[in-house]
Amino acid sequence: MFSPKTEKIKQIAEENKKAVEQVEHLFGSSARIYIDYANVRPWSIKLNWHIDLKRLKQFLDSFDAVEVINFYGGYVEDDEQSKKEIEAVENLKYVVRTKPVKILRFSIDVSSISADSTALLKPFIRKALLRKYEVSTIEYLNDRFVDMNKKGEIIIEDRKCNFDVEMGSDMLIDSERNNAEVFILWSGDSDFSDPAKKLLEAGRKVVIFATARKVSKELSDLREKGLVIFDIQKIRNFICWKKEIQSKRDPS
Repeated sequence: MFSPKTEKIKQIAEENKKAVEQVEHLFGSSARIYIDYANVRPWSIKLNWHIDLKRLKQFLDSFDAVEVINFYGGYVEDDEQSKKEIEAVENLKYVVRTKPVKILRFSIDVSSISADSTALLKPFIRKALLRKYEVSTIEYLNDRFVDMNKKGEIIIEDRKCNFDVEMGSDMLIDSERNNAEVFILWSGDSDFSDPAKKLLEAGRKVVIFATARKVSKELSDLREKGLVIFDIQKIRNFICWKKEIQSKRDPS
């Protein structure tokens, strides 16, 4: 049953009855939700709107079938703002699993390599693509490193914090314990294809909440086995920043 948690949700639901009915049907009588925030957060670039975690929680809590909403996201050590962001999510009553973000450092110091070397490019470009590049392309890219070195940049930092193993394990454990009938995954990452397949083979319903072209081929192929993909554009007004709510008169 859908019972709006706020007056705003109730108002939006009046204009989006079909979307509410679709979500209610997908959730069935017992559902658990797993949000891979590192995967979800960048969707705003494609969507041109942002997911408001407070409004998302209020919307999902409006469905009686939703028993637990799991949130997976990392934090940067020694960064107070990053820790506060995780605390804010906990205060919204998500079930939060977190861990420190790994900071990977890659050298881009060209002083010890030849102009046609691929040594510095390997961490950033897949080998299959590097092999296709002509020497002139490699030299051009290394020249860009030279430009960066002249500005004092000799290290590039990248951040990594995957929860694939934790999320996959949690879903399978919940299935074994009969904690839910429907498993809702907010991610389009191919790493979840194996646990999703196992859940489907166990007779569970698996639904991917994502946006167009953000679902991996490995997950999309599981539709033949019963996996459902739900486009979150249909529930935009329920979960976006309030200033981004679309009016019916808005042609965009």
